[in-house]
Amino acid sequence: MKNALALLYHPSAFSIEEEFLDDLFKKSVRDGEEGLMLAVLEDAVACFQKYVHARDNKGKALFREAEEWILEQDSDWIFSFENICETLGINPSYLREGLMKWKERELKPGAELLMANSA
Repeated sequence: MKNALALLYHPSAFSIEEEFLDDLFKKSVRDGEEGLMLAVLEDAVACFQKYVHARDNKGKALFREAEEWILEQDSDWIFSFENICETLGINPSYLREGLMKWKERELKPGAELLMANSA
């Protein structure tokens, strides 16, 4: 998850963002509710990134559910994207924008081929 989040941040701010991500993952208070919230966020970002190119119905559904959860802005639910980000000290709009820009880059024609060639 840390690497997935790091990819979303602007390269010129990487050292500052890397420190923030290190602190986010090292905090000893990541027990209980905060630990669960971090796990929910990690899973959603992982599904979003893993299934962005899905062609099967299950993968498409997992991507769609993750994207809908990330884009939801008016939820009072304790485990909403906005509430989780705010509890963990992450700006939800900034992370959402980074994820959407990442998705745009991934879905550009040829991006999947480029990704396969670099692996």
